[in-house]
Amino acid sequence: MTIERTDPPRMGNERETLRDFLDFHRGTLAVKCEGLSDDDLRRQSMPPSTLSLLGLVRHMAEVERTWFRRVINGEKDLPFVWSAKGDYQEAYDASTANRAEAFEAWQAEVEHARRIEREAESLDVTSYFARWDEEVSLRFVMHHLIHEYARHNGHADFLREGIDGTVGV
Repeated sequence: MTIERTDPPRMGNERETLRDFLDFHRGTLAVKCEGLSDDDLRRQSMPPSTLSLLGLVRHMAEVERTWFRRVINGEKDLPFVWSAKGDYQEAYDASTANRAEAFEAWQAEVEHARRIEREAESLDVTSYFARWDEEVSLRFVMHHLIHEYARHNGHADFLREGIDGTVGV
């Protein structure tokens, strides 16, 4: 499976629009990483920060896994991909990671998320999020993921520019 970036349609119902904007942002992160070596993808923005493009990919795999599988799908005991302690920050440390393992994990989580979203009866489906001690809807999760990707794609813009000067992709 490859994550591609296509523009969201200008007209559509709420669910289609959320789905398409989420996929657009997933595709944007993939585009920001195209054509780079593992070393480039691991390059840190401003040491001692561990932020890198590969770290962002790993982080978004954790985010997709948490919100769609652990929360909406109720897989409460599903461990984190890169942290035995359940620490989201560990995914950012991509110092020994490579494109293949990071993208494979991310793409697998995206596929799980797409399946869970499509199988849900409506955007009003809710599930309990223990970290916040409250119920959240699928609608909220999709909006939250769009927010997460948009924020981190801004980071990816700067990271990519710092690696090879590429802007505006």
